[in-house]
Amino acid sequence: MRLLEHAPANDTVKAARDHWRATLALGFADDRGTTRLVERSHFGPLRVQKPLYPEQPSVCHAIVVHPPGGVVGGDQLAIGANVGANAHAFITTPGAAKWYRANGHVSRQALKLDIGAGAALEWLPQETIFFNGADVQLDTEVSMDADASFIAADILCFGRTASGESFDHGRVTQRMQVRRGGRLVWFEQGALLGAGAGMTGPLGLHGHTVCATLLAVGRPAGAACVQALREEAGPQFGVTQMKSVLVARYIGDSSQEARRLMHRAWRLLRPALLDREAVTPRIWNT
Repeated sequence: MRLLEHAPANDTVKAARDHWRATLALGFADDRGTTRLVERSHFGPLRVQKPLYPEQPSVCHAIVVHPPGGVVGGDQLAIGANVGANAHAFITTPGAAKWYRANGHVSRQALKLDIGAGAALEWLPQETIFFNGADVQLDTEVSMDADASFIAADILCFGRTASGESFDHGRVTQRMQVRRGGRLVWFEQGALLGAGAGMTGPLGLHGHTVCATLLAVGRPAGAACVQALREEAGPQFGVTQMKSVLVARYIGDSSQEARRLMHRAWRLLRPALLDREAVTPRIWNT
């Protein structure tokens, strides 16, 4: 895991500002074969860089930026993206998201994604790092048309292990639901407490500090793709295909290894699910 700066001191944060409340709404639409970023309204410190087209005009790449560089206890973030019929959006971030210690306040992120008929959304932010003492709630809702496609990855790092820090107090709660054609096809929720059973027990992280999930929803990936994914598998990596949902997971102690495996899984899944070869964003290599 990369060495990251220390969280700002309580007094510095309090003097600098009140808690941030930030929203970002993105809209993508197909314009005769070109996906356009037709909406990017925001309030507070959330932005999106200009639309990029590193592969084909039909795929619009967007980079979501949180200018403060980290989320302090009490901050509230809300991000929405609407991908219209036949459009294709690829959304990522310029670097790791950092959630600082709670300072007595809960931080929240609400993510709402809507994917229209024949559309595709790839939601692939870089890793998320929870500082010791963070108290974070993450809520994701995805609504997609029956013939839409969705790929998402999530890499969670607990504590700054490169600095010798463990996640021995704090709380992270997650909730994610995906509806396809109005039917619930994926629902997952849970809470991890610093030094709790979820962090230390065999049914949780079992003492590890990094976990990652890649979720692909759409047409089945196919036996050859699933087999290729499973050939990546070691004792800390697994793949499951459940009708229209494929899940790949990693558990370990290396954010770099988690990224390698998640990106490898994405490169294999993208052609199978979206009929497109994977084009790695330049921002991932900076």
